[in-house]
Amino acid sequence: CETCSEEEAKYRCPRCMKYSCSLLCVKKHKLALSCNGVRDKTAFVPVNEFTDLNLLSDYRFLEDVGRTADAAARYPTMHSPATKKLLYCLRNKARKCNIDLRTLPVGFTKRRENSTTFNFTEKKFYWHLKLVFPHCHAEYILKGVPDDKTLTDILKPYIDPVETDPVVCQRLKIYTMSPQSDVQILMKIENRKQNSVRYNELDASRSLLDNLKGKIIIEYPTLFVVLKTLKNDMVVLGQ
Repeated sequence: CETCSEEEAKYRCPRCMKYSCSLLCVKKHKLALSCNGVRDKTAFVPVNEFTDLNLLSDYRFLEDVGRTADAAARYPTMHSPATKKLLYCLRNKARKCNIDLRTLPVGFTKRRENSTTFNFTEKKFYWHLKLVFPHCHAEYILKGVPDDKTLTDILKPYIDPVETDPVVCQRLKIYTMSPQSDVQILMKIENRKQNSVRYNELDASRSLLDNLKGKIIIEYPTLFVVLKTLKNDMVVLGQ
């Protein structure tokens, strides 16, 4: 026993690895070393001492972290009256703009991602927007996009060779090298059968708000930017 040095040790502390012979010595060592007796799941373990038990412990620890994070995301803010009131307000304001905005239940990724807000002073939406460039397998998330901004201005930082960031320009090279007249902006039509997916073509010269009118939006708009000269499997409604 490392506490009394008299009796044979029977217990080993999971926290500090000290040996004890009895409950009395266990309590004494906790008091002397300020030890809580709980194993440190994040303690460093050398590679040559790493066993299957350590691996299992790490795996269970990560599972516990995941459950804790998920619980924090679900409760209580997501279910609070303030959050529900905000969602109701967003849907109501969208309805007045002839936009059918639909929100998903708590726990869905798009519900968690959505950062769309409505500014009551300016009386306009600031949208969470997703841009997809299929020909380059690239996606970009934009936050706080004002609803009066035209699609042309929204896309300038991505397809305009002058205003595009060099890194983005290189990744979207096929778009920046193509004439603006070849660019086509599409948005998926919601609530259609899986074997009958269709897209609406949007007007780049008009504002985001004008383009969203009369359409169903699930959480936030997702715009697909394609090139007319390149083949794609997106069927545009009416074409």
